[in-house]
Amino acid sequence: MTWLDLPADTPFGLANLPYGVFVRDDDRPRVGVRIGDSVLDLAAALDDPTFARSSLNEFLAQGRARWTEVRSRVRELLTDARHRDAVTPLLVPLAEVRLLLPVEIGDYVDFYASEQHASNVGRMFRPGAEPLTPNWKHLPIGYHGRSGTVVASGTPIVRPSGQRKAPADPAPTFGPSRRLDIEAEVGFVVGTGSRLGEPVALKDFPEHVFGVCLVNDWSARDLQAWEYVPLGPFLGKSFATSVSPWIVPLDALEEARVAPPARDPEPLPYLRDGDEHWGLDLTLEVRLNGHVVARPPAATLYWTAAQQLAHMTVNGASLRPGDLYASGTVSGPEREQFGSLLELSWAGETPIELPDGGTRTFLEDGDEVTITATAPGPDGTRIGFGEVTGRVDPAR
Repeated sequence: MTWLDLPADTPFGLANLPYGVFVRDDDRPRVGVRIGDSVLDLAAALDDPTFARSSLNEFLAQGRARWTEVRSRVRELLTDARHRDAVTPLLVPLAEVRLLLPVEIGDYVDFYASEQHASNVGRMFRPGAEPLTPNWKHLPIGYHGRSGTVVASGTPIVRPSGQRKAPADPAPTFGPSRRLDIEAEVGFVVGTGSRLGEPVALKDFPEHVFGVCLVNDWSARDLQAWEYVPLGPFLGKSFATSVSPWIVPLDALEEARVAPPARDPEPLPYLRDGDEHWGLDLTLEVRLNGHVVARPPAATLYWTAAQQLAHMTVNGASLRPGDLYASGTVSGPEREQFGSLLELSWAGETPIELPDGGTRTFLEDGDEVTITATAPGPDGTRIGFGEVTGRVDPAR
């Protein structure tokens, strides 16, 4: 039990303790841990300059033993009443801080791990053919994104411009995207790196991945459809990817671990997870202008984060502290579980009806999208992930 006065149902209790970077007034950015609706200033609480930084990268590079040590010390500070007088002044109300991008991201990789999402896209764009491509159940498909346009939650998203060509158009045209979309995803933040040329085995996932965040991989579907053959996503994806400000440590997610769906055919040996169950039972919630439009279940993801990491490095590609990779759109079997407007409106054929009487197929200027999530914690508690939010600004 903590000596703080916390609501019994808070998703940011002692079982969670996510990390982020905050700034207060004109002070310098610092690393903090969220507890309830406050942020504990770690540099001051632990007397450790590692946390007087504008990113978590230095701490991430210290490895799992250090991550465990700091988590244990923070729990002690927040549970042992002897520390109350010393720690209380170091708890900053969330309302008084601005939250920043929590890590300096070196590389960003986005996967395509939801069978339901991949099947939906296949049915929309390849009617009459097999929904999944022949390789989909043999390897986690992904692409390398643009790390420089990964932004903190709350950053406005400028509508991208580029080439687009509908099937009936005689030639491509240039202009603002007419099919701006979202992708509700789960992100994974790398802690300790790896050497170039040395793959990371699936079993070593918890030694390299520090924690989990939420991701909105904004997508311009019309730009993407014209450009992606033969090399894949480019301008339709690279303009912005938003991430939540809190990174929930893997140590907080033991109760959320679940077995992934059955795989058929069996993956190649380096992707076989056996008893290494790293499916995660996260329930995401997508709000458009305050209205809930979807609740995607991450437990349905076909490829786990551990398999994604193993595949991403099997060719010898190295990891660095702060690298980010994401699951791809999370979608469940029911329409209300689809994690993109592309699916919710079925490529624009069935507009989404909003409670205020409006409709949407894709995003309009001024729209705001917020993605939240929770996961099971110990003793019936829930683990919160904060939120990732973005508002669409007009093209420039």
